[in-house]
Amino acid sequence: MARLSGRAALVTGGGQGVGRGIALALAAEGAAVVITGRTERTLKDTADEIAGRGGRVHTVLGDVGDRDDVDRMVAETVREFGRLDTLVNNAQSSVQRPLEQTTYADLELTYRSGPLAVFHAMQAALPHLRESRGSVVNLGSSAAVQGEVSFAAYAMAKEAIRGLTRVAAREWGAYGIRVNVVCPAALSPAAEEFFAAHPDKAERVLSAIPLGRMGDPETDIGRAVAALVSDDMTYLTGATLMLEGGRTLLG
Repeated sequence: MARLSGRAALVTGGGQGVGRGIALALAAEGAAVVITGRTERTLKDTADEIAGRGGRVHTVLGDVGDRDDVDRMVAETVREFGRLDTLVNNAQSSVQRPLEQTTYADLELTYRSGPLAVFHAMQAALPHLRESRGSVVNLGSSAAVQGEVSFAAYAMAKEAIRGLTRVAAREWGAYGIRVNVVCPAALSPAAEEFFAAHPDKAERVLSAIPLGRMGDPETDIGRAVAALVSDDMTYLTGATLMLEGGRTLLG
């Protein structure tokens, strides 16, 4: 029996990158998975991959920056699979710009797609998570934890998500709901493109990771998330898991 059989998970931004890896890993453990995003093609490709492996999957086209879309994502999950056990808030727009050049529009974009989206999704999911005594996993960032240069807007958004996570862990523990953060360093397609275009930067990043490599979105990040939301880790809440090969140890 797979660890997540009979459960349903919602993964925002699940069509590509880390979100895709998490969705694949949850489905491999038996969860019925809803993946959301703004690009129909990537959602379909990932859904086809999950279905091809024998998993149950449903897609919802939408923008986490829109409260109505977020409410619809949660509602469709429950309508499609009858329950909601796991919410993974992965979607997030990123802006990389020096602090002195960061604009209000940059902050608005990262906050609307990040902490505000997470806040809205958690509120919408709460009645269903209370019923299932479920779990929330929010995505943070080692770049934010380290205070990496040129990530001002993104770091602010990601650290706001960590603060929200800790509050929810305290308030929702009484409902049996666990709320945690994972901070991944994964070789997503976007990271591969960036490293191919900037080999010197890639070398510096890899040299700062004790394990000597970037994580795989499915096997390193997704499987860890699957374990985190399973019954194997029912006593962990309010925590931040640094899934980045030890990078922050050397930061």
